[in-house]
Amino acid sequence: SQNLSKEFTEAARQLRKEAPRIQFGKIDVTDQHDLIKEFNIQQFPTVKLFVDGSRKDPIDCKGVREASTFITWVKRRTGPSTVLINSTAQAEAMINTEDLAVIAFFKELHGDSVDVFCETAKEVPEMPFGMTTSEEVSVSYAMRQSTLVVFKKGKPVHNEVLEDGSQNKLYLTRLIKTFTLDLVTEYNLETSVKIFDVPVESHILLFAPKSSETFNTTYEDYKSAAAKFRGKIMFVFVDTNETRNGRVFEYFRITQADVPAVRILNLTSNAKYKMPADEVTVENLRRFCQSYLDGKAKLHLSSEEIPEDWDKMPVKVLVGKNFNRIVF
Repeated sequence: SQNLSKEFTEAARQLRKEAPRIQFGKIDVTDQHDLIKEFNIQQFPTVKLFVDGSRKDPIDCKGVREASTFITWVKRRTGPSTVLINSTAQAEAMINTEDLAVIAFFKELHGDSVDVFCETAKEVPEMPFGMTTSEEVSVSYAMRQSTLVVFKKGKPVHNEVLEDGSQNKLYLTRLIKTFTLDLVTEYNLETSVKIFDVPVESHILLFAPKSSETFNTTYEDYKSAAAKFRGKIMFVFVDTNETRNGRVFEYFRITQADVPAVRILNLTSNAKYKMPADEVTVENLRRFCQSYLDGKAKLHLSSEEIPEDWDKMPVKVLVGKNFNRIVF
């Protein structure tokens, strides 16, 4: 919170010179209960952008943590969100300046796909976005038009065909933001913040000990499955040798006897799902992920044992194992 406040102040200082019409302000809402209610503030700090002096529907700024990203986020909300690329040299400059860059190759600069791309750029200030209708640029990269390409360290790592109406902003935002992380992210104190910054609500977690002889094979299979579900399910690895991960094991009720174990967590509903197969193979992982996305995976209710005297008193004791049978 302290660090975010510092970065926010730095962004304000830099933008004062470039864009004096954009005003930055801070409010301590400790005693301002009316403001908390009016703007539905649920966590601190919360950053909102008010446009044209209107108090209605301010734009939430989420997952932005550095001054440079704040500046990009504000600029894309108040001006063009993408750069128009007219030459291969211009494209090369963008691709090679940053670790990650996104370029869309279009036939013409209007239509649903262009609108969705420009809206997506506003949501992902961490990387530069460019678009082009130049045939020279398309030929240079051997890209057919209506294609979005993610470049990582100067090389194309993902192509997404942008047919009118088939993609939406949320899907593209989720997909592109996953490239700020590795295909599989190892859970620890540092990465946990980044994992939750990416707006993918479905997380799959592999619980396994790094010291195991079979770990490398299991991990490679996990990575192979991750490539198929990028942008739809976030793949996370939790090292069961690491004692600092104890709270995560507790939350999923994972014991050493369970590992290697695979679970899916839906962050919105907090619903948990257990992979039906015991073996962690590419095929089993893919089947599990697909059944979850299709809404066919069975909800996993980890439960304590039914107490012997659960029905002796007027108020019965329910746990996951007897809940369905007694209540329904």
